[in-house]
Amino acid sequence: MTELQMKENTPPQNVAEVATVLHRALPYIKRFSGKTIVIKYGGNAMTDETLKQGFARDIVLLKLVGINPIVVHGGGPQIGGLLDRLQIKSHFVNGMRVTDAETMDVVEMVLGGLVNKGIVSLINSAGGSAVGLTGKDAGFIKARKLEVLSASPDMQKPEIIDIGHVGEVVSINTGIISMLTQSNYIPVIAPIGVGQNGESYNINADIVAGKIAEVLKAEKLILLTNIAGLLDKSGTLLTGLSRAEVQALIADGTIHGGMLPKIECALSAVEHGVNTAHIIDGRVPNATLLEILTDEGVGTLISG
Repeated sequence: MTELQMKENTPPQNVAEVATVLHRALPYIKRFSGKTIVIKYGGNAMTDETLKQGFARDIVLLKLVGINPIVVHGGGPQIGGLLDRLQIKSHFVNGMRVTDAETMDVVEMVLGGLVNKGIVSLINSAGGSAVGLTGKDAGFIKARKLEVLSASPDMQKPEIIDIGHVGEVVSINTGIISMLTQSNYIPVIAPIGVGQNGESYNINADIVAGKIAEVLKAEKLILLTNIAGLLDKSGTLLTGLSRAEVQALIADGTIHGGMLPKIECALSAVEHGVNTAHIIDGRVPNATLLEILTDEGVGTLISG
């Protein structure tokens, strides 16, 4: 064999790197094959076109290697954008959108229609078989009105604030998810619940993802965010945390503000049978795959 022929038979460097990456991922593929992973999809990963395409490919790849991904999505910016175009003013209480009947109609159109079907289409275009649904389909997510309390020094007891059609999860019917995953479909879920009398409720997507992970006893709950993960007071990324360590960080004020609801959702999940919860940076390309199939990951891992 001549030197030229030898060079022609030598794999290019980038091809060799692909093989190395696949070999490194193999133990994780074996470990998580057949397991369920619930992924809350939102933030920049949901609005940047390149990240959207990459997310869809990641989900399809997970399904092809035997993992069962379940996607729960938000859509706050999209809802806000349509309300602005319709000249419907948005009001917020404790970070939650006050949802009157008119606003709820918009929420259902955006979450159950535009956003949900857009994600389904992306996954199907990437080679998957996704099915979109809301909590109203087959009574999948039963909900009730969320009560928001406002404490005042002048009051003997807290005042209940009415924020409209904002709900909390009462129960989840796992049958419809099991039917889809066993038939090789990828569920894509909009966080809309149904009340006792058929009324619609807008529910926080992190909470819906966490509750679904809990009732399914999922291997992982992954929350995609617009930050690197949980940071200490010096800005260093924290990971590999236990429940006790997270509670200590809440007590000393390291975890505060908008991160608290996500952390509480993650803690609830690991306390109710989910093996690990992850808060990861959705701005990183292929963040979902990197967190699941590599040693390093791209965010904060919390274990029970």
